[in-house]
Amino acid sequence: MKPTLALFLAACGLAQAGTLFLGAYPSAVLVFDEDKGQIVDRIPLETGLPTSLRLSLDRKKIYVTTNDHSGIEVIDVATHKVLNHFVLNTPTRRFRFNGGAVDPAGKLLYTITTEMDKLADHYEIGKPKYTVIDLEQQKIVRTVDIPTKDQNANAGGGGGRNGGFEMSPDGKFLYQFRDSVVILDAADFKEVQRIELAKPDLPGMEAVGFGGLLDSISEPGRRVSLFNSADPIVHNRVFGIADFDLNTRKFSFAPIGPATTGMTGLQVTPDKKAAFTVVSNGTQGKKRCEFWSFDLTTNKMKGTQEVPCRSRFSFGMSANGKKLYIYGAGFEIEVYDAATFKYERTWDLNNDITGGGMIVLQ
Repeated sequence: MKPTLALFLAACGLAQAGTLFLGAYPSAVLVFDEDKGQIVDRIPLETGLPTSLRLSLDRKKIYVTTNDHSGIEVIDVATHKVLNHFVLNTPTRRFRFNGGAVDPAGKLLYTITTEMDKLADHYEIGKPKYTVIDLEQQKIVRTVDIPTKDQNANAGGGGGRNGGFEMSPDGKFLYQFRDSVVILDAADFKEVQRIELAKPDLPGMEAVGFGGLLDSISEPGRRVSLFNSADPIVHNRVFGIADFDLNTRKFSFAPIGPATTGMTGLQVTPDKKAAFTVVSNGTQGKKRCEFWSFDLTTNKMKGTQEVPCRSRFSFGMSANGKKLYIYGAGFEIEVYDAATFKYERTWDLNNDITGGGMIVLQ
């Protein structure tokens, strides 16, 4: 009996190959087949340069924000068709934002916007505000002033570099992971809880505002990610792994070691037993980058391996968890073996890709 295709692919180490979606210049989303190692489709965008991509909870749609005119586009995963697109800018008013979180029904986008009004001789730039965008009405339906103590952390249009939202599956709470974890009531943006865990710095990386783009959300309602923490006495910073239940607001934090200069976020394998990140220490000519692996059953580090640094880069993982990807600010995806950290190949995309992140689907 001849072996099935699945067995053959498994023997070749290609089982469960997936599809990658990446934002690309000047206005497209690339669809890349891991098995073939090539682009299989190119989804043109109507509203300009993609700055962030976000997968819906049911994994059937991709929400894209674009830069040119503050646009939003909704892509159907199965057909690669754009289902909805619109812009927020008008001839006299512009908005700056980058990403957000979509409610479970797929109707409302929760984000942070900065409004810029064109006057006779100058632009008047407002303060960032919590914002709700109705995707069906294609407009902003509600804004809420951000408390003074949180305005600096939310500057930059997309909620700051680490200010993206996550939403609980029941649609009741918004989680903002930045200089601390701030949990907001989705109905009125009032603070429900504040947890003194901070996202690690991401030096040299593109600003990504769509919440968990640089972290693996292992299942709906749960987020596993890297955070820094400092003790209240000597303020010694350590990093560790935190596991959040987005419905109950309960979390666990396991410290691992001294905080580094920067981390790229956590990529979790499909079996939820292992995770990987890329850390960097130093700057410019003294910069050193390493792969780090973790055993999530014990929350302990398993191994490290130096990897060539880029000035700017993002980090991803294959659908089957067996390959690690270094990409961004260029035309290539560098592929490494997750078990050995050995470099395997470079995929040439023949297209410069944006810092909007990577969505991986099986």
